[in-house]
Amino acid sequence: MVAATEPGKTTLAEKIDKLFQIVLRPDREPYSHEEVAKACREATGESFSTTYLWQLRTGRRDNPTKRHLEALAQFFGVSPAYFFDDEQSAKIAEELALLGALRDAGVRDVALRAVTLSPDGLDTISDMIDAIARRESGRGGQKKES
Repeated sequence: MVAATEPGKTTLAEKIDKLFQIVLRPDREPYSHEEVAKACREATGESFSTTYLWQLRTGRRDNPTKRHLEALAQFFGVSPAYFFDDEQSAKIAEELALLGALRDAGVRDVALRAVTLSPDGLDTISDMIDAIARRESGRGGQKKES
């Protein structure tokens, strides 16, 4: 269980978990603890076990070394400030989510096609996306396979 913090504050565990949720492998699957721990071991030359990473991610440990945080930041492609500044981490997480969505070919295609639309056209597309999202959330977000 993640330790409680001041209201509005994000724990280290929550920040690490958010990176695992947002930064995905090229096949859109999450990285495993082993993949990340191995990359961090290679980056630091120090001990960095799968168990240690799991403990950081779940809040069972919350005092990593600076080198470990730098290695995690490097692996996930974020600034080390992500771990220390809640405002920065929220901004970075938002940017990562957008980049992740744009990696999806379908989302990228829609975004590129929308560039030429008028403001009214963009509003119409936005309304349609909202309506579809509501409909899909009502049925568990299941996508029809093509």
